[in-house]
Parts: sequence; structure tokens; C-alpha cells
Amino acid sequence: MTHPTLEPLRLGSFELPNRLAVAPMTRVSATPDGVPTVEMAEYYAGFAAGGFGLILTEGTHTDHLYSQGYLNQPGLVTGRQVLAWQDVTSQVHAAGGRIVSQLMHAGALSQGNPYSEATAGPSPVKPLGEMMPDYGGSGPWPVPGELTSADLDAVVAGFVTAALNARVAGFDGVEVHAANGYLLDQFLTDYTNQRTDEYGGCVSNRIRLTTRIVAAIAAAVPADFLVGVRLSQTKVNDLVYRWPGGAADAEVIFPAVADAGASYLHIASEGRNWIDTARLSGGQTITGLARRLTGLPVIANGGMHDPAQAAQVLADGHADLLSLARGALANPDLPRRLEEERELEAFDRNSLHPDVTLASARAWQAVRS
Repeated sequence: MTHPTLEPLRLGSFELPNRLAVAPMTRVSATPDGVPTVEMAEYYAGFAAGGFGLILTEGTHTDHLYSQGYLNQPGLVTGRQVLAWQDVTSQVHAAGGRIVSQLMHAGALSQGNPYSEATAGPSPVKPLGEMMPDYGGSGPWPVPGELTSADLDAVVAGFVTAALNARVAGFDGVEVHAANGYLLDQFLTDYTNQRTDEYGGCVSNRIRLTTRIVAAIAAAVPADFLVGVRLSQTKVNDLVYRWPGGAADAEVIFPAVADAGASYLHIASEGRNWIDTARLSGGQTITGLARRLTGLPVIANGGMHDPAQAAQVLADGHADLLSLARGALANPDLPRRLEEERELEAFDRNSLHPDVTLASARAWQAVRS
């Protein structure tokens, strides 16, 4: 019997061959000036060759002001960056995949921005926890500066320009990163956003910057260009956070993003299993609620390399697509393995290093050819 994840799905104007997506994963493997490399093209094309219907890139910075989160993060700002991404997208398309660029502004969680030693966020609130050693950081986060109205205009403009550059680079769409504790999530989070203007206070104000960006991108790109939005409750520096209003907050957030012009919603489970992060009071799930409130395709994330859980999430109507991170790193050919009913490889932490994952992808392509 065909596994439910292998059923086709229409996403925007694209007919995906299955419901399996590669989740965005920080790889710190671009050049120091943010240019994607030949190895990155092979890495992403390997997932397409392995059968994944949709590939979401690592977070890509959107400007040379405050957006870059860490050293060797790719960008969509300069001509050289755009040209290098063209090689990535062409290889993915040649292997039969669709690829979306995740647009990311790190905000207060920037720990390696060569363009600015200062960080900036919604309010001068020191982030929880410490910088991430895996991405070259150490020690406590600095207190960010507060973004002014003019700064916010620049943030919006950066996202729009990056989206237009993504289209030139051959991407099938963009995903606005409003999750996991980065800038747009900092605006949405009550304790990091202490503003008293139209971007602070109630949840409808705190989601305003995200909806403004989504609407601006949707107005600037063709209708067949995907404009997804990634949201989460948990964060890289706060794995226990939940939206204070629970379902009531979701009932504001999801329709607002949909009304702004989102093509799909991607609900992340930072560092946790979907089961741990998706459940709301009353037994409903945040992903299922997003589907019901918006009618948009919803991507669920967290532990979806488990075939039984993946099948159940789809069968019970909690999501339309499933994104995999560690499961994809361990099995860049996971859709093929499910199709052929072959055993999945266990995750090896060493695969977090890009060279190990690339070697795995090359091995799969060699077998396939």
C-alpha cells in the first residue's frame, strides 16, 4: 500500500509528487560574503534526486543592515549571491524538485553579522540563553537596539528586494521566516516586544510587521510565485514558550497572515516533536487549527521521519505536507525508501556538518545513476 506521504499535492500553481519537504536547516556553508557554493548546489540537488517534492532552503539574509544571523550564511542581496543561487535552483529543477528560499532576518539573535556589530529588535530586551556555538557564537546575547519606524521600512524593503532577487535566481517561491525566535517572531512574542506603537501590545499589533512584509512581497511578485510563512511557538533560545492566548492567539495570527497573501503556512517545532508543540487545549492541534481557519495548505514539522506519525498526521487532517530536518539529513532519499519499503537510516549527529551530508547525497546520486 502506498504510504500517505507519497500522494501528490497541489501547492499554488505547482503539482508536487508527494507531501514530503526538506525543512530549512542552517548549514553555515556559504562563502564569507554570503555566496552559495558548488557544494551547496550538490547538497540541495541531492534531496531532489532523492525524491523530495519540495525543498526549503536554509535561512537567507535579506539586507546588509541587521538581518544576517551568523557567519557564512547565504544572502539574496548582491548580484554574486543571486547568480550563485541560479546554479542551485537549476540543479534542483533538473533533478525534478521544487525549491523555495527561506527569507530570514535574525534581529536580536544575530551572532555573526560582518556588516554591523550591533543587533536590533523590537525592544531593547536581552534575549534568553546564550549564543549558539554550532553557529560560531559564544557567551550571552547582547541587548539589541530598538528598531525605529525608518528601520522597519528598511526591513520590509529588504524582504521585498530579496524576494524579487529569489525570483531572478530561479526559485519557485519564498518563505518568510517568522518563527523560532528570529526578528518577526521577536515582534510576535510578548516578552521581547515591549513597544507601545502599532507594532506592540495586542497580538494583532504584534503580528503586524509579518503581515506587512507578506503583503508587500505578494504585491511585488507574480501570482504563481509562492509566498509561504513559517511560524512557531518554540524558539531556538526558548523551547518551552507557547503563545500566551493559545487558540485565541492562533485565531488572530493565522487569518491575518492568510489575508496578507500567504500561499501556505509552515508550523515549526524547534527542537521538539510535533506532538509536544502542536497540542492545544481541548485536543485540537495548532496545525489543524491553521488549516481550518485559513483554508491554506499547512506544513507540519517535528519528528516526521517516523512513518507511522507522518501517516497519522495526514490521515487525521492535521496538515497537508510534512517537513523533515534530521530525517532528511540521514535519508536524502527518504521518499524513495518509503516507495520501495526500505529501512530508514538512523540520524547521526555528524550529519549536522555539511560535508558529511554532501557525501551522503553524492553516494545516493551515484547509486541512482
